[in-house]
Amino acid sequence: MARSEKYRHPVTVADEQLAARCRRGHISVIDDDSEILSALCALLTLEGYACASYGSARAYLQELQTNAVVFPGPRCVLSDIRMPDLDGLELQNRLADCDDTPLLLMSGASSVEDAVIAFRCGALDFLIKPIDADLLLGAVDKALARSGALQQQHSRQSDLGARIAQLTGRERDIARRVAAGLTNPAIAEEFGIALRTVKLHRQRAMEKLGAQSTADLVRIADEGQL
Repeated sequence: MARSEKYRHPVTVADEQLAARCRRGHISVIDDDSEILSALCALLTLEGYACASYGSARAYLQELQTNAVVFPGPRCVLSDIRMPDLDGLELQNRLADCDDTPLLLMSGASSVEDAVIAFRCGALDFLIKPIDADLLLGAVDKALARSGALQQQHSRQSDLGARIAQLTGRERDIARRVAAGLTNPAIAEEFGIALRTVKLHRQRAMEKLGAQSTADLVRIADEGQL
């Protein structure tokens, strides 16, 4: 499940610059070692990304709870796995049900078991410190690409939901049956209505859903869980 985000528009030059970075990608970096945190953020900023730093996983979770307005763009989280109070694996568990932002985990002293658990729970990559810059940037690119694809998917689902919500009850019923392969005469017989009425509801449903053909209607019904 993805957390809902509210997007804002730039109003100052600084906002424009930050918005441009966010369009390239926003990385939240979490590490209790301030020197490593600073070095990672410096590298990512130099590459043109927007970067936010957190000294603990709890601080990052608290930031999420504020539901702050953000600039649009792909996002990912880069977190150390070995931290006091709340480690990277626990952070991963807490994010699993509320946020689908791709997660990259890193550590300088983790076991193979930690890596296996991380991947099984959905971590996109597991990086070993000291992290080679090219490997890090490659992992970030992969995570941001995943994020972008997920955002497009969520946007499409939202758009489909809005279209489906415009249908009347009868239009929805008929669209479902058309998508299931029933013919107009069969639908007319089932509902006990005139064939021309079925055709009219079908046409209106397809117009509201933006379906150009029966194949489009089937796809929309499947994706939108009509």
